[in-house]
Amino acid sequence: MKTQVAIIGAGPSGLLLGQLLHKAGIDNLIIERQSPEYVLGRIRAGVLEQGMVDLLREAGVGARMDREGLVHDGFELAFDGRRERIDLHGLTGGKTVMIYGQTEVTRDLMEARQASGATTLYNVSDAQPHDLKGDRPHITFTLNGERVRLDCEHIAGCDGFHGVSRKSIPAGVLKEFERIYPFGWLGVLADTPPVSEELIYANHARGFALCSMRSPTRTRYYVQVGAEEKVEDWSDERFWEELKRRLPADTAARLVTGPAIEKSIAPLRSYVVEPMQYGHLFLVGDAAHIVPPTGAKGLNLAASDVSTLYRLLLRVYREGRSDLLERYSQLCLKRIWKAERFSWWMTSMLHRFPGTDDFSQRMQQTELDYFVGSEAGRRTIAENYVGLPYEAIDD
Repeated sequence: MKTQVAIIGAGPSGLLLGQLLHKAGIDNLIIERQSPEYVLGRIRAGVLEQGMVDLLREAGVGARMDREGLVHDGFELAFDGRRERIDLHGLTGGKTVMIYGQTEVTRDLMEARQASGATTLYNVSDAQPHDLKGDRPHITFTLNGERVRLDCEHIAGCDGFHGVSRKSIPAGVLKEFERIYPFGWLGVLADTPPVSEELIYANHARGFALCSMRSPTRTRYYVQVGAEEKVEDWSDERFWEELKRRLPADTAARLVTGPAIEKSIAPLRSYVVEPMQYGHLFLVGDAAHIVPPTGAKGLNLAASDVSTLYRLLLRVYREGRSDLLERYSQLCLKRIWKAERFSWWMTSMLHRFPGTDDFSQRMQQTELDYFVGSEAGRRTIAENYVGLPYEAIDD
């Protein structure tokens, strides 16, 4: 088998890159170790930055998102007995975010790829990239019991934190940066109306809480829990009671509860690897970086990686500018570290850390008060939340 760009991973980043390349006439093939049903079953992020919304439209997969997605002009911070709205639209010159679940993004991309006739191979096992710095990069894998070789010119590793792409880079090449947070998020998905038209991030003495949504009839709520907590110890009743305790009283009084259709605990971590490329291999999304979900940056950072790699490959295939590929890591990491900083800041400001003394607690409250107490502070929060501009590719 042969293609120009081999993509490992059929999650939203791999599918989006494949869709953009296909529209540009650049041949690509995607391999995925899971089934399509498994990929669609992942319950993940739902807040899309302005840049990702624009990129999905550019890829020709934004029609259903524009019909069914919820445009949000702002969100609320609840802390110290106060509710403060961050006016995203007004503070960023008209930018917004879109509430549209990652599952729906993936579904739209899958359907577009199927309609295009481009190839995606599912249920692939034992994938391994080879000759990454040589003249004949390729991937070997097993499909339907047979060993297959896929020759290519470039490889995009879109296979997540636990995938084979990053692990195929020789030891000693990569530098890892990591922070593990001493808590997680217990999340519940329920078919209930949202308690608010916009997201509410709550800092409470009992811990962080978030009121989010997927649609006008489906909600996603989170509460901070200890790293040792088990999801089976949290009944629906216990979750709803704990959520109410952490929300402002008027919000808690309006909360509509119902049976959880999905419940899980996600640990929080920050992780970045440098560089994000090795020869013909380019790491994309979670294969190269993880952010705590507080800033809603995970899926959006993957989209910015996709945009950068796509635009570099366009220059390669249209202008012969293979030299530009060496800039991939530098361009991506410049934006990634800024998003990591914002996610770290949001996490640090809104969660209760074990062993925090009274002084540190006052500093947290004062930091929040300082930022929401000035237009400059609110603008800083807003411009980071809607997403910083994608890095330009200059000659």
